[in-house]
Amino acid sequence: MVQRQRSKEIRMLKKTLALVMFAVLSVSAFAAQAKTVEIEGMNSLKFSKENITVKPGEEVTIKLTNTTDLPESAMAHNWILLAADADAQAVDEAAAQAKDNDYVPKDMSDQILAHTGLVAGGETDEVTFTAPEEPGDYEYICTFPGHLAAGMKGTLTVKEG
Repeated sequence: MVQRQRSKEIRMLKKTLALVMFAVLSVSAFAAQAKTVEIEGMNSLKFSKENITVKPGEEVTIKLTNTTDLPESAMAHNWILLAADADAQAVDEAAAQAKDNDYVPKDMSDQILAHTGLVAGGETDEVTFTAPEEPGDYEYICTFPGHLAAGMKGTLTVKEG
């Protein structure tokens, strides 16, 4: 009788441990997923989100959607995250010569941390990247001609907690 009770207790303990392990693994998998930020590129030449906060080294997905009804030649958008010391104006000027590369200048790749492709009205593109380890503010811009000059930019802030 005592042995049977002991066997039952051991089985219960094993089931409990299995459930605890499942819970721990589930939480770990959830925590490892990328933070997704949905941003709209608007006719007002603004991003719908001009401030994003992430943790150092966090995996981030930016999902850019263009909400315009205008033709692509008039109102397309991209999202480009710049290095901390990048010159946004210089990147934008170089981008004007990079139409065939979605206005992303290949020769300035050392100043660009991540970018989407160019999206026309109703289109969406996304990019997943690892946030910089160095806390601070990182500018993001749209390099479709004239958009940065009109104020289409924002700040990705990297900070603990």
